[in-house]
Amino acid sequence: MKKFKFGTHLLHADTTSFSVYGDYEDEDEVDFRTIRITYGHSKDHRDDLKQFVMSMVSNQHGIPLFTQPYSGNESDKKILLETILKVRQNLNLKDRAYYIADSAFYTEKNLQTLGRHTFWISHVPATLSPAKSLLSAEIPMVPGQDPGYSFHECVMDYGEIPQKWVLVSSEKGRQRQEKTFERNLKKRIELARKSLKKLKAKPFACEPDARRAAERWFADHPFLRPDGIRITTSQKKTNKKRGRPRKEDIVETVFSFDSPLEVIPEVIEREKRCLGRFVLATNDVDLDADTILKYYKGQQSVERGFRFLKDKSFRVAEVFLKKESRIEALSMLMVLCLFVYAAAEWFLRAKLKESGATVKNQLKKPVQNPTMKWIFTVFMRPAEVILSVNSQSKRFIVNLEDETLDILNVMGPSFRNYYFVRESCEM
Repeated sequence: MKKFKFGTHLLHADTTSFSVYGDYEDEDEVDFRTIRITYGHSKDHRDDLKQFVMSMVSNQHGIPLFTQPYSGNESDKKILLETILKVRQNLNLKDRAYYIADSAFYTEKNLQTLGRHTFWISHVPATLSPAKSLLSAEIPMVPGQDPGYSFHECVMDYGEIPQKWVLVSSEKGRQRQEKTFERNLKKRIELARKSLKKLKAKPFACEPDARRAAERWFADHPFLRPDGIRITTSQKKTNKKRGRPRKEDIVETVFSFDSPLEVIPEVIEREKRCLGRFVLATNDVDLDADTILKYYKGQQSVERGFRFLKDKSFRVAEVFLKKESRIEALSMLMVLCLFVYAAAEWFLRAKLKESGATVKNQLKKPVQNPTMKWIFTVFMRPAEVILSVNSQSKRFIVNLEDETLDILNVMGPSFRNYYFVRESCEM
């Protein structure tokens, strides 16, 4: 960090899970000084496999600064808070920095623990009542600097921490969600039809019970009209035998309800208007909405890091270890690989911008922000050749094309030396 000065203005915290195969020891036999390989919420959608969890903090360039493995059943709420506290304790941040996390971080306890002087930006859970109201509110939105976004700002005091909430409306997000909205609506109606049919077949002891059950059901399905509720009565034998009641059979009157299944168009339209919306929050009330969104969107940097670790082409995250302590050590090596990858990518991009040079991407277009994965692909062509002539070995590199030479020249002398390129070529 002192040598390259890549900065820590934004600190993105997140977690992921790594599924593992094989039988691991029961919890009673595990060394509790280490993590536990056990079942938990799988972000790989492999609930059938045991797992461990990794937390990581990356800066705005995706370079990891901190990592720690956790047991497979640890809570994200707890992990994210611990992670931020450890980074705050161990990194001497002279300039203002923002810790950025997803909605799992946003709890009253976590906000109160960090206090007012550690700045953060977080996605507000849509399950919170104030967030629900804001997401569905008919309020004016102000266009952002990016024409695809509009905002509504308000001041909140959640968890006794003064903060700014920003309701964000994304046009691309709305269009993306609209594609699945109609399909999901059909599924919702079909599930509601089955649920209503089951409830209509249920007998109730009195008319108020039947009416209350119907009202509760329609309250859980607000997009369906409850106006046509009709209570009916029928006779039921107490001995539960089949067939018509005989004169000597004891019968009782039971109540049930009937109602047509009618969708309320106004509710559906209101739901559609709320598509593409989400709420961001920060305790730095001086930040404007465009900046808050820009900083939060950088959360993709740590997510890209997790994708690197799980990318099968890199073969970094393959776990063939039994002891939990060795899995902990492996997780550190995994992130060390990511550190080298991300730092190299940042270094190349910085050098390209500094020199004004470009490299060709996969589409043969000149860019200044190539991925290091593509650069690695380019550098699979050069090969080292060793020739023995008169008992003397000579080493040289073949397949050094102009493209690879241009990249080496941008990267500098220490990189050229690996390929025996002594002098810089004009780009």
